[in-house]
Amino acid sequence: MLDIAFSDVTSPQGGSLALLAPSGAQPEGAFARVDGAVGGALERAARAARFGFEAGKTCVVLAPGAGYDRVILVGLGNADALDGTVAEKAGLAAAKALAAGGTTGVIVADALSPELAAHAALGAVLGSYRFDSYRTRPRAGETGGLEALTVATADPAAARAAWAPLAAVARGVYLCRDLVSEPANMLRPPEFEQRILALRDMGITVEVLDRDAMHELGFGALLGVAQGSDAPPRTVIMRWNGGAEGEAPVAFVGKGVTFDSGGISIKPAAGMDEMKTDMAGAAAVVGTMAALAGRKAKVNAVGVVGLVENMLSGNAQRPGDVVRTAAGQTVEVLNTDAEGRLVLADVLWYTQDRFRPRFMVNLATLTGAIVVSLGVERAGLFSNNDGLAAQLSDVGERSAEKLWRMPLDAAYLELLRSDIADLKNIGGRPGGSITAAKFLECFVNDVPWAHLDIAGTAFSSKPTSHAPKGATGFGVRLLDRLVGTYYEG
Repeated sequence: MLDIAFSDVTSPQGGSLALLAPSGAQPEGAFARVDGAVGGALERAARAARFGFEAGKTCVVLAPGAGYDRVILVGLGNADALDGTVAEKAGLAAAKALAAGGTTGVIVADALSPELAAHAALGAVLGSYRFDSYRTRPRAGETGGLEALTVATADPAAARAAWAPLAAVARGVYLCRDLVSEPANMLRPPEFEQRILALRDMGITVEVLDRDAMHELGFGALLGVAQGSDAPPRTVIMRWNGGAEGEAPVAFVGKGVTFDSGGISIKPAAGMDEMKTDMAGAAAVVGTMAALAGRKAKVNAVGVVGLVENMLSGNAQRPGDVVRTAAGQTVEVLNTDAEGRLVLADVLWYTQDRFRPRFMVNLATLTGAIVVSLGVERAGLFSNNDGLAAQLSDVGERSAEKLWRMPLDAAYLELLRSDIADLKNIGGRPGGSITAAKFLECFVNDVPWAHLDIAGTAFSSKPTSHAPKGATGFGVRLLDRLVGTYYEG
């Protein structure tokens, strides 16, 4: 992860410099000093480029002979609208521009409060993520990227204090992205288990249910999905006890299908390689638990992930099979590619039954239908509790991990009635993301619960204003902020 330091803003060093500034009249601080040092080149360049200091936009000024190689103007937009999201967007843009000039850089953030300067650092760190574990040599013309960044601010000590918990969140996002980025042959359920066991070093208690333990608990739905693979399934329970002793925990549940072939209802070949990301919900739960532990969150939290491979073999589940869930309900499996809801059915029931949580939030790359509905800008939010839904929507807007609440009317359940079992695992094409959520609701009892369908937001085919191309880490910042805003202390 990019190394971050904070320094006094009064003496920015030479080399490449990124200067964060809002639109309108520029302040007298560092901008005026640097502009004076380069003979007024900043003002002239901004005018010539018609650069209006819009949020996240950049303008590069070459300044040899004045103590700087380059000065990169980075817009913050309207000063009255500055918040953490704007600061992160600017930090990401600054880091991207600085990376073109070397492995180190300076961001001058005197226009931001110490807290917002820390958020600029967060944006820079998240935007500098790279997954190149399997590269043996760099591509032609590719730079090594930033390795260290100094953020110059009026109060380095305050910015450093604000950065400490954000750094823990950044590490959680990195962990999530690493897991989602791994090839499926490198991250089958037993290896995923080992990655989670490493969290014990952070003070997280980890418990593993193997196939025999899940059989004893009646996990017929999850085990049915797993039976076509020679990789044994796992359910992994993580617990962080940072709150009052005996206080009910908050609970996060993740779908962890480490590769989804579709089973007998096999997927088309085109794009099947991306099915290594079908465990992004579980990765987000793991990253969230790491973030909470990393910043010593004052909350009791439990994370539960169901880890399986959905593969074809002579022992694979067949369309038309009937399975019995941990809740005792039977399910007719009409499509083996609607497997994530089967995994979550058992894990959700187990979580509410064992831990009696204050709420449950599950995350899953559950349906292509949600991408049709919402595209890649927002994740689908389904909930049986208006208060929890409102909290999630609020923190989603403030964490740049946006949600959109979808309906969950009782009428949708009728589409899931089976002729030979209690339920069937699909309800047809109309309202596909809704019927999938309605299926999950059958296994949460009366616990306040929300389902986040992150199929469109967990992985990006191009860079965004908040993440590079690839795994986004969606959900970690959202859930960390949910806990910090509403449930901590």
